[in-house]
Amino acid sequence: MDKFIITPKEDRTVIMTIRIDRTLQEAYTALAARTNRSRNELICMALQYALDHMEIKTDK
Repeated sequence: MDKFIITPKEDRTVIMTIRIDRTLQEAYTALAARTNRSRNELICMALQYALDHMEIKTDK
């Protein structure tokens, strides 16, 4: 019989505090209610999307 092996869970999350405009917070609260996802999850998704699709322009 094969063994049931349990490995430690890798926690890759960190707690970070930011200040955002109240209207942005309200928009994420409404979106969270409509999609049944947490604000945190939606904001993380948006941040990842921004990083993946970012273009940096230089002055040159």
